[in-house]
Amino acid sequence: MDLDIVALSRLQFALTALYHFLFVPLTLGLSIIVAIMETVYVMTGRTIWRDMTKFWGLLFGINFAMGVATGIVMEFQFGMNWSYYSHYVGDVFGAPLAIEGLMAFFLEASFVGLFFFGWDRLSKVAHLIVAWLVAIGSNFSALWILIANGWMQNPVGASFNPQTMRMEVTDFFAVLTNPVAQAKFVHTVSAGYVVASIFVLGVSAWYVLKGRHLQLAKRSMTVAASFGLAASLSVVLLGDESGYLSTEHQKMKVAALEAMWKTEPAPAAFTAFGFPDQRTRETHFAVHIPWLLGLIGTRSLTTEIPGIDELVHRAELNIRVGISAYDALQKIREAGSTDAVPESAKAIFEENGHALGYALLLKRYVDDPRKATPEQVAQAALDTIPPVWQLYWSFRLMVGLGMFFIVLTATFFVLSAMRKLDAYPWLLKVAVFAIPLPWIAAELGWIVAEVGRQPWVIEGVLPTAVAVSNLGAATVLGTILVFTLIYTVLFIIEMKLMLGAIRKGPIEHWTPRRPGTDPEAAAVLPRSSLAAE
Repeated sequence: MDLDIVALSRLQFALTALYHFLFVPLTLGLSIIVAIMETVYVMTGRTIWRDMTKFWGLLFGINFAMGVATGIVMEFQFGMNWSYYSHYVGDVFGAPLAIEGLMAFFLEASFVGLFFFGWDRLSKVAHLIVAWLVAIGSNFSALWILIANGWMQNPVGASFNPQTMRMEVTDFFAVLTNPVAQAKFVHTVSAGYVVASIFVLGVSAWYVLKGRHLQLAKRSMTVAASFGLAASLSVVLLGDESGYLSTEHQKMKVAALEAMWKTEPAPAAFTAFGFPDQRTRETHFAVHIPWLLGLIGTRSLTTEIPGIDELVHRAELNIRVGISAYDALQKIREAGSTDAVPESAKAIFEENGHALGYALLLKRYVDDPRKATPEQVAQAALDTIPPVWQLYWSFRLMVGLGMFFIVLTATFFVLSAMRKLDAYPWLLKVAVFAIPLPWIAAELGWIVAEVGRQPWVIEGVLPTAVAVSNLGAATVLGTILVFTLIYTVLFIIEMKLMLGAIRKGPIEHWTPRRPGTDPEAAAVLPRSSLAAE
Protein backbone atom coordinates (compact mmCIF):
# COMPACT_ATOMS: atom_id res chain seq x y z
CA MET A 1 0.00 0.00 0.00
CA ASP A 2 1.41 3.37 -1.04
CA LEU A 3 1.04 5.48 2.08
CA ASP A 4 1.55 8.67 0.07
CA ILE A 5 -1.82 7.95 -1.55
CA VAL A 6 -3.41 7.72 1.90
CA ALA A 7 -1.91 11.01 3.05
CA LEU A 8 -2.80 12.80 -0.18
CA SER A 9 -6.34 11.40 -0.22
CA ARG A 10 -6.84 12.50 3.35
CA LEU A 11 -5.45 15.93 2.53
CA GLN A 12 -7.77 16.31 -0.44
CA PHE A 13 -10.87 15.34 1.52
CA ALA A 14 -9.84 17.53 4.45
CA LEU A 15 -9.38 20.57 2.20
CA THR A 16 -12.71 20.10 0.41
CA ALA A 17 -14.59 19.28 3.63
CA LEU A 18 -13.20 22.26 5.56
CA TYR A 19 -13.86 24.54 2.60
CA HIS A 20 -17.42 23.25 2.23
CA PHE A 21 -18.01 23.86 5.93
CA LEU A 22 -17.26 27.54 5.46
CA PHE A 23 -20.72 27.78 3.90
CA VAL A 24 -22.75 25.18 5.79
CA PRO A 25 -22.95 26.79 9.26
CA LEU A 26 -23.89 30.19 7.88
CA THR A 27 -26.61 28.55 5.77
CA LEU A 28 -27.99 26.71 8.81
CA GLY A 29 -28.05 29.76 11.03
CA LEU A 30 -29.15 32.40 8.53
CA SER A 31 -32.07 30.26 7.40
CA ILE A 32 -33.47 30.30 10.95
CA ILE A 33 -32.70 33.99 11.57
CA VAL A 34 -34.35 35.00 8.30
CA ALA A 35 -37.43 32.92 9.14
CA ILE A 36 -37.61 34.58 12.58
CA MET A 37 -37.41 38.04 11.01
CA GLU A 38 -40.17 37.24 8.54
CA THR A 39 -42.30 35.87 11.36
CA VAL A 40 -42.01 39.22 13.14
CA TYR A 41 -42.91 40.99 9.89
CA VAL A 42 -46.06 38.90 9.42
CA MET A 43 -47.07 39.40 13.07
CA THR A 44 -46.44 43.15 13.21
CA GLY A 45 -46.81 44.29 9.60
CA ARG A 46 -43.84 46.63 10.00
CA THR A 47 -42.05 47.07 6.70
CA ILE A 48 -38.61 47.25 8.26
CA TRP A 49 -38.81 43.56 9.21
CA ARG A 50 -39.56 42.73 5.57
CA ASP A 51 -36.50 44.76 4.56
CA MET A 52 -34.42 42.84 7.11
CA THR A 53 -35.74 39.52 5.83
CA LYS A 54 -34.91 40.41 2.24
CA PHE A 55 -31.43 41.71 3.04
CA TRP A 56 -30.26 38.82 5.18
CA GLY A 57 -32.11 36.44 2.85
CA LEU A 58 -29.99 37.71 -0.05
CA LEU A 59 -26.80 36.89 1.87
CA PHE A 60 -28.28 33.50 2.72
CA GLY A 61 -28.94 32.84 -0.98
CA ILE A 62 -25.39 33.68 -2.05
CA ASN A 63 -23.98 31.45 0.65
CA PHE A 64 -26.47 28.64 -0.09
CA ALA A 65 -25.47 28.48 -3.76
CA MET A 66 -21.78 28.16 -2.91
CA GLY A 67 -22.50 25.49 -0.30
CA VAL A 68 -24.39 23.35 -2.81
CA ALA A 69 -21.61 23.60 -5.39
CA THR A 70 -18.89 22.55 -2.95
CA GLY A 71 -20.95 19.83 -1.26
CA ILE A 72 -21.55 17.91 -4.48
CA VAL A 73 -17.79 17.57 -5.02
CA MET A 74 -17.37 15.93 -1.62
CA GLU A 75 -19.83 13.14 -2.40
CA PHE A 76 -18.05 12.34 -5.66
CA GLN A 77 -14.82 11.88 -3.72
CA PHE A 78 -16.19 8.79 -2.00
CA GLY A 79 -16.16 7.01 -5.34
CA MET A 80 -12.97 8.59 -6.64
CA ASN A 81 -10.58 8.49 -3.70
CA TRP A 82 -12.26 6.11 -1.26
CA SER A 83 -13.59 3.29 -3.41
CA TYR A 84 -12.84 0.50 -0.91
CA TYR A 85 -14.54 2.51 1.81
CA SER A 86 -17.57 2.92 -0.46
CA HIS A 87 -17.62 -0.84 -1.12
CA TYR A 88 -17.10 -1.78 2.51
CA VAL A 89 -19.76 0.44 4.12
CA GLY A 90 -21.83 1.65 1.16
CA ASP A 91 -24.92 -0.28 2.27
CA VAL A 92 -24.95 1.69 5.53
CA PHE A 93 -23.40 5.01 4.61
CA GLY A 94 -25.23 5.43 1.32
CA ALA A 95 -28.75 5.28 2.79
CA PRO A 96 -28.61 8.51 4.87
CA LEU A 97 -26.96 10.37 1.99
CA ALA A 98 -29.62 9.15 -0.43
CA ILE A 99 -32.40 10.21 1.95
CA GLU A 100 -30.72 13.59 2.39
CA GLY A 101 -30.67 14.10 -1.37
CA LEU A 102 -34.22 12.87 -2.00
CA MET A 103 -35.98 14.46 0.95
CA ALA A 104 -34.09 17.19 2.76
CA PHE A 105 -32.18 18.76 -0.11
CA PHE A 106 -35.21 18.46 -2.40
CA LEU A 107 -37.32 20.28 0.19
CA GLU A 108 -34.70 22.96 0.66
CA ALA A 109 -33.94 23.55 -3.03
CA SER A 110 -37.60 23.47 -4.08
CA PHE A 111 -38.61 26.31 -1.80
CA VAL A 112 -35.53 28.54 -2.16
CA GLY A 113 -36.84 29.79 -5.50
CA LEU A 114 -40.27 30.50 -4.01
CA PHE A 115 -38.64 32.41 -1.19
CA PHE A 116 -36.76 34.77 -3.50
CA PHE A 117 -39.32 35.17 -6.27
CA GLY A 118 -42.57 34.75 -4.38
CA TRP A 119 -42.74 38.01 -2.45
CA ASP A 120 -45.30 39.55 -4.79
CA ARG A 121 -46.95 36.27 -5.80
CA LEU A 122 -47.66 34.67 -2.42
CA SER A 123 -49.61 35.90 0.56
CA LYS A 124 -47.71 36.93 3.68
CA VAL A 125 -48.54 33.70 5.48
CA ALA A 126 -47.73 31.52 2.46
CA HIS A 127 -44.37 33.19 2.04
CA LEU A 128 -43.66 32.78 5.75
CA ILE A 129 -44.38 29.06 5.45
CA VAL A 130 -41.94 28.92 2.53
CA ALA A 131 -39.26 30.64 4.65
CA TRP A 132 -39.66 28.09 7.43
CA LEU A 133 -39.64 25.19 4.95
CA VAL A 134 -36.32 26.46 3.59
CA ALA A 135 -34.97 26.60 7.16
CA ILE A 136 -36.28 23.13 8.00
CA GLY A 137 -34.85 21.72 4.77
CA SER A 138 -31.45 23.23 5.49
CA ASN A 139 -31.34 21.70 8.94
CA PHE A 140 -32.75 18.38 7.69
CA SER A 141 -29.85 18.18 5.25
CA ALA A 142 -27.45 18.47 8.15
CA LEU A 143 -29.36 15.79 10.08
CA TRP A 144 -28.91 13.05 7.47
CA ILE A 145 -25.31 13.89 6.73
CA LEU A 146 -24.47 13.86 10.43
CA ILE A 147 -26.28 10.56 10.90
CA ALA A 148 -23.88 9.15 8.32
CA ASN A 149 -20.89 10.81 9.98
CA GLY A 150 -22.05 9.76 13.45
CA TRP A 151 -22.18 6.16 12.27
CA MET A 152 -18.53 6.45 11.26
CA GLN A 153 -17.75 7.50 14.84
CA ASN A 154 -19.96 4.83 16.42
CA PRO A 155 -20.95 2.07 13.96
CA VAL A 156 -24.21 0.67 15.34
CA GLY A 157 -27.05 -1.19 13.67
CA ALA A 158 -24.79 -3.00 11.18
CA SER A 159 -22.70 -6.15 10.98
CA PHE A 160 -19.95 -7.50 8.74
CA ASN A 161 -20.89 -10.16 6.16
CA PRO A 162 -17.85 -12.39 5.52
CA GLN A 163 -19.34 -13.65 2.24
CA THR A 164 -19.74 -10.21 0.65
CA MET A 165 -16.93 -8.49 2.62
CA ARG A 166 -19.28 -5.61 3.38
CA MET A 167 -20.97 -4.00 6.35
CA GLU A 168 -24.72 -4.51 6.10
CA VAL A 169 -27.57 -2.82 7.92
CA THR A 170 -29.20 -4.97 10.59
CA ASP A 171 -31.19 -2.28 12.39
CA PHE A 172 -31.80 0.96 10.48
CA PHE A 173 -33.63 2.46 13.44
CA ALA A 174 -30.46 2.03 15.51
CA VAL A 175 -28.54 3.90 12.81
CA LEU A 176 -31.05 6.76 12.93
CA THR A 177 -31.12 6.96 16.73
CA ASN A 178 -27.37 6.55 17.17
CA PRO A 179 -26.66 8.72 20.26
CA VAL A 180 -23.36 9.93 18.82
CA ALA A 181 -25.09 11.05 15.60
CA GLN A 182 -27.88 12.82 17.46
CA ALA A 183 -25.44 14.63 19.76
CA LYS A 184 -23.30 15.57 16.78
CA PHE A 185 -26.33 16.94 14.93
CA VAL A 186 -27.58 19.25 17.66
CA HIS A 187 -24.03 20.36 18.50
CA THR A 188 -23.23 21.12 14.85
CA VAL A 189 -26.42 23.02 14.05
CA SER A 190 -26.03 25.03 17.26
CA ALA A 191 -22.53 25.95 16.14
CA GLY A 192 -24.05 27.04 12.82
CA TYR A 193 -26.49 29.25 14.69
CA VAL A 194 -23.56 30.87 16.51
CA VAL A 195 -21.76 31.48 13.20
CA ALA A 196 -24.79 33.21 11.70
CA SER A 197 -25.49 35.19 14.86
CA ILE A 198 -21.96 36.59 15.09
CA PHE A 199 -22.06 37.31 11.35
CA VAL A 200 -25.33 39.28 11.63
CA LEU A 201 -24.10 40.98 14.81
CA GLY A 202 -20.79 41.99 13.24
CA VAL A 203 -22.24 43.28 9.96
CA SER A 204 -24.92 45.21 11.83
CA ALA A 205 -22.29 46.68 14.16
CA TRP A 206 -20.39 47.87 11.08
CA TYR A 207 -23.51 49.64 9.85
CA VAL A 208 -23.94 51.33 13.23
CA LEU A 209 -20.32 52.48 13.23
CA LYS A 210 -20.85 53.91 9.74
CA GLY A 211 -24.15 55.51 10.72
CA ARG A 212 -26.04 53.60 8.02
CA HIS A 213 -29.36 51.72 8.16
CA LEU A 214 -29.45 52.26 11.92
CA GLN A 215 -32.93 50.97 12.66
CA LEU A 216 -32.44 47.86 10.57
CA ALA A 217 -28.98 47.27 12.05
CA LYS A 218 -30.09 47.68 15.67
CA ARG A 219 -33.03 45.34 15.23
CA SER A 220 -30.77 42.82 13.53
CA MET A 221 -28.31 43.09 16.42
CA THR A 222 -31.11 42.43 18.90
CA VAL A 223 -32.16 39.28 17.05
CA ALA A 224 -28.56 38.14 16.63
CA ALA A 225 -27.63 38.75 20.26
CA SER A 226 -30.69 36.92 21.60
CA PHE A 227 -30.44 34.01 19.19
CA GLY A 228 -26.64 33.89 19.49
CA LEU A 229 -26.66 33.81 23.28
CA ALA A 230 -29.08 30.88 23.33
CA ALA A 231 -27.06 29.11 20.63
CA SER A 232 -23.72 29.74 22.37
CA LEU A 233 -24.99 28.33 25.64
CA SER A 234 -26.46 25.30 23.87
CA VAL A 235 -23.17 24.63 22.07
CA VAL A 236 -21.44 24.32 25.44
CA LEU A 237 -24.13 22.08 26.91
CA LEU A 238 -24.36 19.89 23.82
CA GLY A 239 -20.59 19.76 23.54
CA ASP A 240 -20.55 18.35 27.06
CA GLU A 241 -22.90 15.59 25.85
CA SER A 242 -20.58 14.85 22.92
CA GLY A 243 -17.65 14.60 25.32
CA TYR A 244 -19.55 12.20 27.54
CA LEU A 245 -20.40 9.96 24.58
CA SER A 246 -16.80 10.10 23.33
CA THR A 247 -15.64 8.82 26.71
CA GLU A 248 -17.89 5.83 26.16
CA HIS A 249 -17.30 5.15 22.46
CA GLN A 250 -13.99 6.85 21.55
CA LYS A 251 -11.75 6.52 24.56
CA MET A 252 -8.51 7.19 22.66
CA LYS A 253 -9.86 10.48 21.33
CA VAL A 254 -10.67 11.67 24.85
CA ALA A 255 -7.26 10.61 26.17
CA ALA A 256 -5.54 12.41 23.29
CA LEU A 257 -7.61 15.58 23.79
CA GLU A 258 -6.39 15.67 27.38
CA ALA A 259 -2.86 14.43 26.62
CA MET A 260 -3.52 11.89 29.38
CA TRP A 261 -0.73 9.38 28.93
CA LYS A 262 -1.27 7.41 32.14
CA THR A 263 -4.53 6.22 33.63
CA GLU A 264 -5.33 8.31 36.67
CA PRO A 265 -7.39 7.35 39.70
CA ALA A 266 -11.03 8.36 39.38
CA PRO A 267 -12.12 11.09 39.03
CA ALA A 268 -9.50 12.16 36.47
CA ALA A 269 -8.12 15.71 36.45
CA PHE A 270 -8.58 18.07 33.51
CA THR A 271 -5.39 19.43 31.94
CA ALA A 272 -6.10 23.13 31.55
CA PHE A 273 -2.70 23.93 30.07
CA GLY A 274 0.45 22.12 29.02
CA PHE A 275 2.72 21.16 26.16
CA PRO A 276 2.15 17.55 25.02
CA ASP A 277 5.17 15.63 23.74
CA GLN A 278 4.06 12.55 21.81
CA ARG A 279 7.61 11.27 21.37
CA THR A 280 8.33 11.06 25.11
CA ARG A 281 4.66 10.56 26.07
CA GLU A 282 4.51 13.30 28.65
CA THR A 283 2.97 16.76 28.99
CA HIS A 284 5.38 19.49 30.03
CA PHE A 285 4.33 22.28 32.42
CA ALA A 286 0.88 20.74 32.83
CA VAL A 287 -1.69 22.61 34.92
CA HIS A 288 -4.41 20.30 36.22
CA ILE A 289 -7.90 20.99 37.55
CA PRO A 290 -8.76 18.10 39.91
CA TRP A 291 -11.82 15.97 39.24
CA LEU A 292 -13.07 18.06 36.30
CA LEU A 293 -12.39 15.57 33.48
CA GLY A 294 -13.93 12.75 35.50
CA LEU A 295 -17.07 14.79 36.10
CA ILE A 296 -17.35 15.91 32.47
CA GLY A 297 -16.34 12.62 30.87
CA THR A 298 -18.13 10.13 33.13
CA ARG A 299 -20.53 12.26 35.22
CA SER A 300 -19.39 10.39 38.27
CA LEU A 301 -16.60 10.41 40.84
CA THR A 302 -15.83 6.70 40.63
CA THR A 303 -15.55 5.84 36.93
CA GLU A 304 -12.01 5.66 35.60
CA ILE A 305 -10.90 7.17 32.26
CA PRO A 306 -8.10 5.10 30.69
CA GLY A 307 -4.89 6.81 29.58
CA ILE A 308 -3.15 6.52 26.22
CA ASP A 309 -0.62 3.90 27.34
CA GLU A 310 -3.35 1.59 28.62
CA LEU A 311 -5.38 2.06 25.45
CA VAL A 312 -2.36 1.20 23.30
CA HIS A 313 -1.97 -2.00 25.30
CA ARG A 314 -5.65 -2.81 24.72
CA ALA A 315 -5.20 -2.12 21.00
CA GLU A 316 -2.31 -4.59 20.84
CA LEU A 317 -4.48 -7.25 22.45
CA ASN A 318 -7.27 -6.48 19.99
CA ILE A 319 -4.85 -6.77 17.08
CA ARG A 320 -3.87 -10.26 18.16
CA VAL A 321 -7.53 -11.22 18.52
CA GLY A 322 -8.19 -9.63 15.14
CA ILE A 323 -5.49 -11.76 13.52
CA SER A 324 -7.37 -14.91 14.53
CA ALA A 325 -10.56 -13.38 13.11
CA TYR A 326 -8.72 -12.56 9.88
CA ASP A 327 -7.46 -16.13 9.64
CA ALA A 328 -10.99 -17.48 10.14
CA LEU A 329 -12.30 -15.05 7.53
CA GLN A 330 -9.81 -16.30 4.94
CA LYS A 331 -10.86 -19.89 5.61
CA ILE A 332 -14.53 -18.92 5.23
CA ARG A 333 -13.85 -17.20 1.93
CA GLU A 334 -11.72 -20.09 0.64
CA ALA A 335 -14.57 -22.49 1.41
CA GLY A 336 -16.87 -20.56 -0.93
CA SER A 337 -20.45 -21.65 -0.26
CA THR A 338 -21.95 -21.37 3.19
CA ASP A 339 -22.46 -25.13 3.51
CA ALA A 340 -18.75 -25.82 2.99
CA VAL A 341 -17.52 -23.39 5.65
CA PRO A 342 -15.79 -25.21 8.53
CA GLU A 343 -17.73 -24.87 11.75
CA SER A 344 -14.56 -24.10 13.66
CA ALA A 345 -13.81 -21.13 11.39
CA LYS A 346 -17.36 -19.83 11.74
CA ALA A 347 -17.18 -20.14 15.52
CA ILE A 348 -13.83 -18.34 15.72
CA PHE A 349 -15.04 -15.53 13.49
CA GLU A 350 -18.28 -15.10 15.43
CA GLU A 351 -16.29 -14.86 18.64
CA ASN A 352 -13.48 -12.62 17.42
CA GLY A 353 -14.94 -10.83 14.38
CA HIS A 354 -15.43 -7.63 16.39
CA ALA A 355 -11.65 -7.15 16.33
CA LEU A 356 -11.18 -7.73 12.58
CA GLY A 357 -10.58 -4.03 11.97
CA TYR A 358 -7.60 -4.08 14.33
CA ALA A 359 -5.96 -6.79 12.24
CA LEU A 360 -6.43 -4.59 9.18
CA LEU A 361 -4.21 -1.98 10.87
CA LEU A 362 -1.33 -4.31 9.98
CA LYS A 363 -2.01 -3.83 6.26
CA ARG A 364 0.25 -0.78 6.44
CA TYR A 365 3.18 -3.06 7.12
CA VAL A 366 2.35 -6.48 5.69
CA ASP A 367 -0.09 -7.76 3.07
CA ASP A 368 -1.14 -10.73 5.20
CA PRO A 369 -1.73 -9.74 8.86
CA ARG A 370 -1.14 -13.37 9.88
CA LYS A 371 2.52 -12.93 8.93
CA ALA A 372 3.06 -9.82 11.01
CA THR A 373 6.03 -9.76 13.38
CA PRO A 374 5.68 -8.79 17.06
CA GLU A 375 7.37 -5.48 16.20
CA GLN A 376 4.80 -4.77 13.50
CA VAL A 377 1.97 -5.61 15.90
CA ALA A 378 3.41 -3.21 18.48
CA GLN A 379 3.81 -0.48 15.86
CA ALA A 380 0.24 -0.93 14.63
CA ALA A 381 -0.95 -0.54 18.22
CA LEU A 382 1.00 2.72 18.51
CA ASP A 383 -0.68 3.90 15.30
CA THR A 384 -3.97 4.08 17.20
CA ILE A 385 -2.70 7.25 18.91
CA PRO A 386 -3.93 10.28 16.95
CA PRO A 387 -1.85 13.49 16.70
CA VAL A 388 -2.02 14.59 20.33
CA TRP A 389 -0.54 18.08 20.03
CA GLN A 390 -2.90 19.03 17.21
CA LEU A 391 -5.98 17.75 19.05
CA TYR A 392 -4.95 19.17 22.41
CA TRP A 393 -4.65 22.75 21.19
CA SER A 394 -7.47 22.61 18.65
CA PHE A 395 -9.85 21.60 21.40
CA ARG A 396 -8.71 24.29 23.82
CA LEU A 397 -8.83 27.05 21.25
CA MET A 398 -12.31 25.92 20.21
CA VAL A 399 -13.52 25.95 23.82
CA GLY A 400 -11.91 29.33 24.47
CA LEU A 401 -13.68 30.83 21.46
CA GLY A 402 -16.94 29.31 22.63
CA MET A 403 -16.61 31.09 25.99
CA PHE A 404 -15.86 34.34 24.16
CA PHE A 405 -19.04 34.03 22.08
CA ILE A 406 -21.12 33.63 25.23
CA VAL A 407 -19.62 36.80 26.73
CA LEU A 408 -19.99 38.74 23.47
CA THR A 409 -23.61 37.82 22.79
CA ALA A 410 -24.57 38.24 26.45
CA THR A 411 -23.04 41.73 26.45
CA PHE A 412 -24.98 42.81 23.38
CA PHE A 413 -28.13 41.15 24.73
CA VAL A 414 -27.90 43.35 27.83
CA LEU A 415 -27.11 46.45 25.76
CA SER A 416 -30.12 45.68 23.58
CA ALA A 417 -32.39 45.43 26.61
CA MET A 418 -30.99 48.78 27.84
CA ARG A 419 -31.33 50.31 24.33
CA LYS A 420 -27.64 51.22 24.34
CA LEU A 421 -26.40 49.22 21.38
CA ASP A 422 -24.48 52.23 20.04
CA ALA A 423 -23.21 53.46 23.42
CA TYR A 424 -19.78 51.82 23.20
CA PRO A 425 -18.11 52.10 19.78
CA TRP A 426 -15.20 49.93 20.88
CA LEU A 427 -17.63 47.06 21.55
CA LEU A 428 -19.04 47.49 18.05
CA LYS A 429 -15.52 47.20 16.68
CA VAL A 430 -15.01 44.01 18.70
CA ALA A 431 -18.18 42.58 17.11
CA VAL A 432 -16.91 43.44 13.63
CA PHE A 433 -13.50 41.87 14.19
CA ALA A 434 -15.18 38.80 15.75
CA ILE A 435 -16.95 37.88 12.48
CA PRO A 436 -14.38 35.23 11.35
CA LEU A 437 -13.92 33.69 14.80
CA PRO A 438 -16.94 31.33 14.83
CA TRP A 439 -15.79 29.88 11.50
CA ILE A 440 -12.41 29.16 13.06
CA ALA A 441 -14.14 27.49 16.01
CA ALA A 442 -16.34 25.40 13.70
CA GLU A 443 -13.38 24.23 11.62
CA LEU A 444 -11.48 23.37 14.78
CA GLY A 445 -14.46 21.32 15.89
CA TRP A 446 -14.26 19.21 12.74
CA ILE A 447 -10.52 18.80 13.19
CA VAL A 448 -11.14 17.50 16.71
CA ALA A 449 -13.89 15.15 15.51
CA GLU A 450 -12.18 13.72 12.43
CA VAL A 451 -8.49 13.78 13.31
CA GLY A 452 -9.42 12.49 16.75
CA ARG A 453 -10.66 9.15 15.37
CA GLN A 454 -7.58 8.43 13.28
CA PRO A 455 -6.31 5.91 12.25
CA TRP A 456 -9.94 4.84 11.68
CA VAL A 457 -12.25 5.89 8.90
CA ILE A 458 -14.91 3.76 10.65
CA GLU A 459 -14.13 3.61 14.36
CA GLY A 460 -12.74 0.16 15.23
CA VAL A 461 -13.96 -1.32 11.93
CA LEU A 462 -12.03 0.02 8.94
CA PRO A 463 -8.61 1.72 9.08
CA THR A 464 -8.11 4.79 6.91
CA ALA A 465 -5.02 3.29 5.29
CA VAL A 466 -6.97 0.47 3.61
CA ALA A 467 -10.02 2.53 2.59
CA VAL A 468 -8.46 4.49 -0.27
CA SER A 469 -8.72 3.90 -4.00
CA ASN A 470 -5.81 2.36 -5.88
CA LEU A 471 -4.70 5.59 -7.54
CA GLY A 472 -1.31 7.00 -8.33
CA ALA A 473 0.05 9.70 -6.05
CA ALA A 474 0.49 12.02 -9.03
CA THR A 475 -3.20 11.65 -9.92
CA VAL A 476 -4.35 12.55 -6.42
CA LEU A 477 -1.89 15.44 -6.19
CA GLY A 478 -3.12 16.74 -9.53
CA THR A 479 -6.75 16.73 -8.39
CA ILE A 480 -5.75 18.50 -5.17
CA LEU A 481 -4.17 21.30 -7.20
CA VAL A 482 -7.22 21.53 -9.49
CA PHE A 483 -9.67 21.59 -6.57
CA THR A 484 -7.56 24.18 -4.76
CA LEU A 485 -7.57 26.41 -7.83
CA ILE A 486 -11.32 26.04 -8.41
CA TYR A 487 -12.16 26.56 -4.75
CA THR A 488 -9.93 29.63 -4.57
CA VAL A 489 -11.81 31.15 -7.50
CA LEU A 490 -15.16 30.26 -5.88
CA PHE A 491 -14.02 31.78 -2.59
CA ILE A 492 -13.06 35.02 -4.34
CA ILE A 493 -16.46 35.11 -6.08
CA GLU A 494 -18.24 34.42 -2.79
CA MET A 495 -16.37 37.19 -0.97
CA LYS A 496 -16.96 39.71 -3.77
CA LEU A 497 -20.69 38.94 -3.84
CA MET A 498 -21.10 38.98 -0.07
CA LEU A 499 -19.02 42.12 0.50
CA GLY A 500 -20.71 43.83 -2.44
CA ALA A 501 -24.15 43.10 -1.03
CA ILE A 502 -23.09 44.29 2.43
CA ARG A 503 -21.56 47.53 1.12
CA LYS A 504 -24.66 48.21 -0.94
CA GLY A 505 -26.83 47.53 2.07
CA PRO A 506 -30.53 46.77 2.27
CA ILE A 507 -33.16 48.51 0.17
CA GLU A 508 -35.50 50.05 2.70
CA HIS A 509 -39.12 50.68 1.74
CA TRP A 510 -40.83 53.35 3.79
CA THR A 511 -43.96 55.43 3.35
CA PRO A 512 -42.95 59.02 4.24
CA ARG A 513 -44.99 60.53 7.08
CA ARG A 514 -44.69 63.59 9.15
CA PRO A 515 -42.51 63.22 12.25
CA GLY A 516 -44.63 62.24 15.21
CA THR A 517 -47.23 60.28 13.26
CA ASP A 518 -45.02 57.19 12.96
CA PRO A 519 -41.98 57.33 15.25
CA GLU A 520 -40.44 54.22 13.75
CA ALA A 521 -40.68 55.54 10.19
CA ALA A 522 -39.49 59.01 11.15
CA ALA A 523 -36.46 57.52 12.91
CA VAL A 524 -35.13 56.06 9.69
CA LEU A 525 -36.15 58.71 7.15
CA PRO A 526 -33.14 60.36 5.54
CA ARG A 527 -32.41 63.83 6.90
CA SER A 528 -33.10 65.32 3.50
CA SER A 529 -36.62 63.89 3.57
CA LEU A 530 -37.30 65.30 7.03
CA ALA A 531 -35.97 68.69 5.97
CA ALA A 532 -38.18 68.65 2.90
CA GLU A 533 -41.23 68.08 5.05
